[in-house]
Amino acid sequence: MLAATAFFDLAAFAHRELFRDTRHAWEALTRLKSYMAGCRYPELSADLFEEGVPLTRTLVWFNKELLDSRGLDIDYGDATKGRLLVRRHGQLLEGASVIMAGAVLLGRQIDLGHGVLVEAGALIKSPTIIGDYTEIRQGAYLRGHCLAGRGCVIGHVTEVKHTIFLNEAKAGHFAYLGDSILGNQVNLGAGTKLANLRFTGGTVPVKTPAGPIDTGLSKLGAILGDQVQTGCNSVTNPGCLLGKKSLVMPNSTVPSGYHANNTLIR
Repeated sequence: MLAATAFFDLAAFAHRELFRDTRHAWEALTRLKSYMAGCRYPELSADLFEEGVPLTRTLVWFNKELLDSRGLDIDYGDATKGRLLVRRHGQLLEGASVIMAGAVLLGRQIDLGHGVLVEAGALIKSPTIIGDYTEIRQGAYLRGHCLAGRGCVIGHVTEVKHTIFLNEAKAGHFAYLGDSILGNQVNLGAGTKLANLRFTGGTVPVKTPAGPIDTGLSKLGAILGDQVQTGCNSVTNPGCLLGKKSLVMPNSTVPSGYHANNTLIR
């Protein structure tokens, strides 16, 4: 009931190793730091950007090399649909990613996949791994230990910390995600908050029909199964597990604990 496979289809997720041999879905979060520490990250040229300082020019990441965008033609189409296109002398640079002027990279453990767009004003702390065709929108704040799969959106003024996005998960508009996992095709309405810390302190329990389970974690946000949707200004309490295709109506507060597939929360 609480295994990762009950919440997520992991077949197409590049980082499914995180979930291997886990008993409970949240255990992937306990492995996230060591997993990301063991990943290989590209060498980012210090000639084109200064760590922690907003970029003064737009850069292109292509074939494991940072390029100055001057002299390149960039078509800012929908990155999640593979429509971010970069050309040099009319020739398409297949899979090129774009980091717009004004973005800030903090630390060297940052990896961008193919066709990624990082908009102006985004701040990305390492370690962070961004999968192919993902869009990091203006003002997004990635606080480190953020891992996003393919075709994701981390939106305007969205804050993300120690969180996993499976493929096509989207948090498009001023959300907060702490110590959470978003399944495939999850969509968060504007203003969704995934709370991760109990007011009363202590570790976060998960309430189940068979009784509470102590996760042993001082911080645990939400585990949202594949195709879960939340309405605008909704809030999940710490230790919230929503089964696949569940719906959270706007302005709702989701109680802590396990909620079965297809649950409707008002």
